[in-house]
Amino acid sequence: MEININCDLGEKSKLHDNKNDPFLLEIVNSANVACGYHAGDKETMEQVIKISKKNNVSVGAHPSFNDPENFGRTRISLPALEIRKLIINQYEILQEIASSLNENVTHIKPHGALNNMACEDIDLATTIAKAIKEINKDIIYLVPTGSKMEIAAKKLNMKIACEIFADRNYEDDGNLVSRSKPNALIINPEEAKKHVLTMVQNQSLNCLSGKQIPCEIDSICIHGDNKSSLDTARSIKENLLANGIELKALNKLRKFN
Repeated sequence: MEININCDLGEKSKLHDNKNDPFLLEIVNSANVACGYHAGDKETMEQVIKISKKNNVSVGAHPSFNDPENFGRTRISLPALEIRKLIINQYEILQEIASSLNENVTHIKPHGALNNMACEDIDLATTIAKAIKEINKDIIYLVPTGSKMEIAAKKLNMKIACEIFADRNYEDDGNLVSRSKPNALIINPEEAKKHVLTMVQNQSLNCLSGKQIPCEIDSICIHGDNKSSLDTARSIKENLLANGIELKALNKLRKFN
């Protein structure tokens, strides 16, 4: 069995310190890079791409609502054309920097509220999927497993990778427990590694209630903005390797080659 570990990186802002990025890039296989709309800037994008290249980590765009004040976590209602522009503009910002460093953006994963809204709304999910396919039909679309985003992407025959969250709990409907609730995050690395291994081996979500939901799992997301991110990432990686699971960059997974 093979799996990917991805992480949201380059998210330097007044709300987040990205000092762990270089260390996380020694652990993960793929980086979702903030494109300046919710966090990050040219300097952080260049830094993440350079270190990713050194560590054979694939680079992806992490587009968001243009909302740095709230780290892209506030829901905003926008027309489809504005959503399309958000996705394409942020991809182009990152791709221009990547090209200057002889690299390519090989996947896209929406961030924060944009991602959460698209998980629930098939029209928004379809708008985002169409924008990504317009950019490049071969780009990998990283989506939460079981979401409306997965459904929309499959209808368009896109290259998709389905992800689970290592450090988040799930409700019985397969959605993430809201960050407004006290049990939303899994901050204990030992708990996170067991949570992840069970889901990967069973190809199912572990819900907080104990319910399991069968699903496709290609990738594991570790949030780079949690205090325990580094310890969680190390613990998960070591546990997966110890259990005979091969770790690869998204664009190196067999399903895309």
